Amino acid sequence: MSYQVLARKYRPQRFSEVIGQEHVTRTLKNAIEQQRIAHGYIFSGHRGIGKTTIARILAMSLNCRGVDGRADKPTPEPCGVCASCVEVRAGSSVDVIEIDAATNRGIDEIRELRDAARYRPARDRYKIYILDEAHQITDAAFNALLKTLEEPPPHIIFMMATTQAEDIPQTIRSRCQHFSFHAVKFDEIVGQLREIAGKENIQADEEALAVLAEAGDGSMRDALSIMDQAIACCGAKLSGELVRGLVGNVGSEVLEELMGTVARSSSDEALRLLDRLMTEGHNPTHFAKQFVHFLRNAVVAKVAGADSPLLQISSDERARVGRVAEQFSEEDLARFLQIMLRTFDELGYRQEQRFHLELGVLKLVHAQRMLPLEQILSTAAGEAPQTGPQKTAPLQPPRSSPAAPANPPASGGPAPKQDYVSPFEADRARKVRSYDPELSTEPQVQAQAVATAVAVAVEEPELQSDSGAILGHVLTELEKAGHKMLASTLESGSVSLQGNELTVTISRPASVIDLMMGAEPKRLANAAASAVSGRQLKVNVVSGVPATVNGGATQITRPPNGASARSRAAEDPVVQRMREKFGAEIRTVIDHRAKN
Repeated sequence: MSYQVLARKYRPQRFSEVIGQEHVTRTLKNAIEQQRIAHGYIFSGHRGIGKTTIARILAMSLNCRGVDGRADKPTPEPCGVCASCVEVRAGSSVDVIEIDAATNRGIDEIRELRDAARYRPARDRYKIYILDEAHQITDAAFNALLKTLEEPPPHIIFMMATTQAEDIPQTIRSRCQHFSFHAVKFDEIVGQLREIAGKENIQADEEALAVLAEAGDGSMRDALSIMDQAIACCGAKLSGELVRGLVGNVGSEVLEELMGTVARSSSDEALRLLDRLMTEGHNPTHFAKQFVHFLRNAVVAKVAGADSPLLQISSDERARVGRVAEQFSEEDLARFLQIMLRTFDELGYRQEQRFHLELGVLKLVHAQRMLPLEQILSTAAGEAPQTGPQKTAPLQPPRSSPAAPANPPASGGPAPKQDYVSPFEADRARKVRSYDPELSTEPQVQAQAVATAVAVAVEEPELQSDSGAILGHVLTELEKAGHKMLASTLESGSVSLQGNELTVTISRPASVIDLMMGAEPKRLANAAASAVSGRQLKVNVVSGVPATVNGGATQITRPPNGASARSRAAEDPVVQRMREKFGAEIRTVIDHRAKN
């Protein structure tokens, strides 16, 4: 006798043996008891969860003759021993025809089915057609079946099993009873596997059963097929490690270790861990898929708790995702899941899959440095900072520069130990220090001016709030760069420091100022003032000469409240905070009060 695989050997033969579909089996049994039998059924749902199996059981119940062969009506549970039940189970029944609609999908095959449906059954009560993969039938073929399905002979029943019910025309669905099947729960698959392992004299530990159930992904048939493969590979004793290696999964402890490297912001450890997995032969796409499931479970554990029924995983993995959830905020975990979902999607059509997987993991490491927009806005508005741990402290402008250390080491002595600074942090600090990003393209004399100003600020920290002293150093650097006339003109003006703006008022018309303060002097002045003050600072030169109209008549326009719109905007606390944090500047002010 040939070997029969577990999925066929333990295929349910009664409604009571079906697991995970109680809502379907209960409805069908009640319908049979009440003699409310429909002429068309659609069974839809995930693969391997019992659609075709329940169609066969329903066919047996409708044609069952009972143990004594005298039953004159359908029974809620088939006896399994009468001639009709035996033939349906063996697939040899003349009156229960099972058709593979993926192959027989054309209009000619459906016409033959329609013509044969006119004849009465050879022996049983009903002639039953089971159409598997019914969604693959063409629209023309469905249209040929439509009239027969709407008004069938009393002895005809159609049962259609499909994984894509939305592909079946609405005209067909409206004429049938539609049953939507559920994916089998994790615990139910584990229990069924445990029972079958006992019947087969297989010693399988709980971890092995959990791995098999997880690999089944809600499908009982898939789990049994993998179990068959595991028995062929490992014999009568199944362990979690062996089964995991067979299906290509990594242990949840490895995923927890990877999230630990993310929590420590250790890019090096994360890349080394990935290198070890790739060297062992793990597929990047399969690993990314497993990592996505792990992160989803971590999000659920953070939101609903590690004991939530939403987590269809083993107790060991529940503990692991619970520990990971404690290390991160809900926002971080949601961001991680989004990054890995995008990475998994990209791996499907990328050539260098390993590189894209490494890039996705590096994004996880660096994602913690991102501040929520709400936190930035609340800080800019002057509100109290949110409670709870913060991954990234707000950036502060540096007070020193590598070009001029505050406390240089003594000659011949050991250099003081420097704290490690990530290249990303150094780059962000550089952007804060340099007010104008185009400074890096200027001549060497400007870089030297910035370094000199920083050294002076370190030696004389009181200059950081002294507007006159700051302007003095700006003038010095302008003279060194060859702008002596401009320096002399600025020296005769009045200076004020407000927020992150150093304003110099001179007795020159605005048109003359525009000619004097070209792009190069403006960048040099901004960079020198920002460096010597230790924060982002802009030098603004304004005219103290009133504007004239019509040959000398002075025109002065003031808003009703006595203050200009620009000055009111500059004094607003939120605007000031945004200018200090991001180096923003006021370009255009629309005064809605004046309009009203």
